[in-house]
Amino acid sequence: MASEIGVVGAGAWGTALAKVLADKGQEIILWCHGAETFRDIAEKRENRAYLPTIALPPTIKATQSIRETLSGKRLIVIALPSHVVREVLTDAAARIDDRTMILCGTKGLEEETAKTMGALLLDLFGSAAQSRLAFLSGPTFAIEVARELPAAVTVAAYDLEVAKSVQELLSTQYFRVYTSADVIGVQMGGVIKNVIAIAAGISDGLSLGQNARAALITRGLAEMTRLAVRMGADPLTLAGLPGLGDLILTCAGDLSRNRAVGLQIARGKRLDEITTATRTIAEGVRNTRTVRILAERLQVDMPIVEQMAQVLYGGKEPASAVRDLMLRSLKAEAD
Repeated sequence: MASEIGVVGAGAWGTALAKVLADKGQEIILWCHGAETFRDIAEKRENRAYLPTIALPPTIKATQSIRETLSGKRLIVIALPSHVVREVLTDAAARIDDRTMILCGTKGLEEETAKTMGALLLDLFGSAAQSRLAFLSGPTFAIEVARELPAAVTVAAYDLEVAKSVQELLSTQYFRVYTSADVIGVQMGGVIKNVIAIAAGISDGLSLGQNARAALITRGLAEMTRLAVRMGADPLTLAGLPGLGDLILTCAGDLSRNRAVGLQIARGKRLDEITTATRTIAEGVRNTRTVRILAERLQVDMPIVEQMAQVLYGGKEPASAVRDLMLRSLKAEAD
């Protein structure tokens, strides 16, 4: 059977999504950027770099051909780091059939433009593709999804029938998919939570206690909601899986890369040391500045994001950032 689904990106999340789809009986083409990952999947049926010990179904075919991944597919899944989406897909966009659904599993903003992935994909595929776009977000660690542990996510689309089609394709006994029409809310929850998770890691690394972590999560949710609503989101979306759910997981989960960055910063490591020592860069590191720029552009007050930008890129001591957050002018909680 010819593959009807192409997955662009063989990192942890792309590989996990390919496995979910393969578990539903789908034939998958999985595009690998690196030769080592390609060989591991093709020859050993394992992505040792990103999902070690997970046996991949034989219905997942690895490839290094972006053309093979995109041409003639029913569904394309994008699971790339946000900073390479435009580079990888610019020349290949014309190869996607005008009936193909496109599911974006990338959480992030484009650094240079502060565009959402939705706006970026419209740049690449044209406005006529809008009705075929969908966006996946929610509280998920890829390794747990790959291990078939229970998880729930949300897929948002401009066309509800597209959201329902993706929901049907992805839903399994361990992976539950809900639908939404709130494309902005689903995207922005997955962006801002990464920045707040760095702050939570710093708090935990400084041994500030569980009260402080709960305060950061709650006030982080307030910042997330303010910005997303200013962009046109429904506030209820941010109280659901793509917002609060993902925020809790990323701020408190031991597998969170963004929280791990915060922990290391609190212990005195420099950002360049942290980023050069790991294969994958936490999206919150790249998106802290971008979210800050977007907040300033839209005149949205985001004090946690502001302090994280100063810590990551302004040389501010983490303890000073905490002090400044606590000593801000007093206000009503709803403000």
